[in-house]
Amino acid sequence: MIQGSTELVAIVGSPIAQVKSPENFNTWFANNGRDLAMIAIDLRENALDAFLSTLRGWQNLRGCVVTVPYKQVLATRLDGVSNRAKALCSVNVIRREPDGRLLGDNVDGEGFLNAARRQGFQSAGKRALVIGCGGVGSAIAYALCEAGVNGLVLDDVSAERADGLVERLGSLFPAQRIERAYESLADFDLLVNASPVGMGDSGELPLPAAMLESLQPDTYVADVVTSPEITPLLEFARARGCTIQTGPQMALAQLGNLGAFMGATPLEIQP
Repeated sequence: MIQGSTELVAIVGSPIAQVKSPENFNTWFANNGRDLAMIAIDLRENALDAFLSTLRGWQNLRGCVVTVPYKQVLATRLDGVSNRAKALCSVNVIRREPDGRLLGDNVDGEGFLNAARRQGFQSAGKRALVIGCGGVGSAIAYALCEAGVNGLVLDDVSAERADGLVERLGSLFPAQRIERAYESLADFDLLVNASPVGMGDSGELPLPAAMLESLQPDTYVADVVTSPEITPLLEFARARGCTIQTGPQMALAQLGNLGAFMGATPLEIQP
C-alpha cells in the first residue's frame, strides 16, 4: 500500500510493460517491511528534460532505473556519472542527491556477471561473443573485460556502432584481445544476445541458423530479453544442451546493485 510516507523509486523507458524491475523491487520491499515502492514510467523522448527537472525536486523519489531507449541519451544530461558510465556513454540507474543533483551509473554488466556466477559460470579466461553493442551490450562487454575474459568478439547490426565499441574498449583495456570477426561459434565459451532480437512474439534469432548449428553444448548462452523469458535463442540453446541464462535472471541478479545506488536496498541481496 502506497501511503503519504512511502518513498519511491522508478523505472523509466518506453515501452515499459515488459520490465521486471517493479515486480522484483516491490516484492523485496514487501518481504522486508520497507515503506518503499517502485513505479513504472512510460515516457516520451520529448518529455525527458521536463522529467529530469521534475526529478530534481521530487523529494520522496530517491532515483530511477533507466531502460531502453534512454540509457545513452540520459547519460549526457546528468550532473555526474561514474567512470564506467562515462566510458560507456550510458547509464541504467540515477540517484537524486538531497540538493537535487542527479548522478548516474551503469550496473548492467555487474548484474549480468552476478546472474552468471549464481549458475556457476566464471568469465575469467573464457572466450566470449556479445551480440548487440547498445547500452546493455556495451556494459556487459565492459564487465567481461574487467573480469578478464580471454578474448572478446563484438557483433551488431550497425558495423559503425560495433567498431566504435571495439575502439573504446581497446583503449580502456589495452591488454585485452577485442575483435569483430568470427566464422563459427565452436570456440566460444559464452554467447550473449544483448540485442532486442527475440523480444515479443517475433520468433527471431540473433544469428543465422547456419551459424547457430556450430553452437556447442558446453557454451553458456545468455539473453537480456525479458519477454518472453525463454527467447528463441535460449530455446535453441537449451535443445543443444547448453546452460542458459534468461533476461529475468539478470534483472533479479542486479536488484541489489541498482537498489544500493539509489539508497533503497543493501548491495548484497540473496536470490
